[in-house]
Amino acid sequence: MRVRVGCSMVYESSHPTPMLLTVAPPQQDNHRLIETNRLLDPAVPLHDYIDGFGNHIWRLVAPIGTVQITYDALAEVLPMPDPTFITLPKTPVEYLPDEVLVFTLASRHCPVDLFIDDAWQLFGDIEDGWTQVQAICDWLHSNITYGAGSSTASTSGWEAYQARRGVCRDFAHLGIAFCRALNFPARYVSGYLPDINVPFDPTPMDFHAWFEVYIDGAWHTFDARHNRPRTGRVVIARGRDAVDVSLATTYGSAQLMSIKVWAEQVDEEARLEAMPLKNGHLA
Repeated sequence: MRVRVGCSMVYESSHPTPMLLTVAPPQQDNHRLIETNRLLDPAVPLHDYIDGFGNHIWRLVAPIGTVQITYDALAEVLPMPDPTFITLPKTPVEYLPDEVLVFTLASRHCPVDLFIDDAWQLFGDIEDGWTQVQAICDWLHSNITYGAGSSTASTSGWEAYQARRGVCRDFAHLGIAFCRALNFPARYVSGYLPDINVPFDPTPMDFHAWFEVYIDGAWHTFDARHNRPRTGRVVIARGRDAVDVSLATTYGSAQLMSIKVWAEQVDEEARLEAMPLKNGHLA
């Protein structure tokens, strides 16, 4: 299955402003990139690098005035929804690989120590492993109200928990915090999520956030916001929480003036029919 994903953003700056952008998926992940395009208007220099978590970061200096940044990609994804493995057991801490231990620790938006008592009270009696993590997702989906604009970039998981409201970012932070409080490694994921095989949603498309949990030797996808297996996820970046995968980090006064995000399944037959012919062959 193929999906088209991307975004277009316009920033305005009163001074030249260094920026970091995290909008481009890696070449290989749970998807395979077929085509990628990026456009900067004006055409300012752009430098790519890979950060400490393996994420693809763009680095540029936004000029005085406006700059429009557009990214578009065609990706091949698996046609089936997120897999579930309800019998997977929890990996004891002493057997966790060294490189995943950082994802058991507190981070800025996931103050694990504040969640420990509630985590064990709510979920401590549930069989550990996949079943316990799914119970966390079930509880969050039922007890946290989703509301666009109900939190800000500075809202922590603990604040969202107290308010019982949040956006997908907050659902991810809460899932991560509860999992880490129960000694599961858990990490934040940002990405594109098309509406495939789900009811129509009139809300404009946006970036999405979910989380992954290390269970029985591998990372697995969980999404407390939707709490159902979804098809077509295209991962952009992973980290300890949203700080590590911020859409944009600006070192100055650049203001986001507009943003548009797209993620949709591509009708391959229609795409081929629409392509122009060149010398009797598809161009």
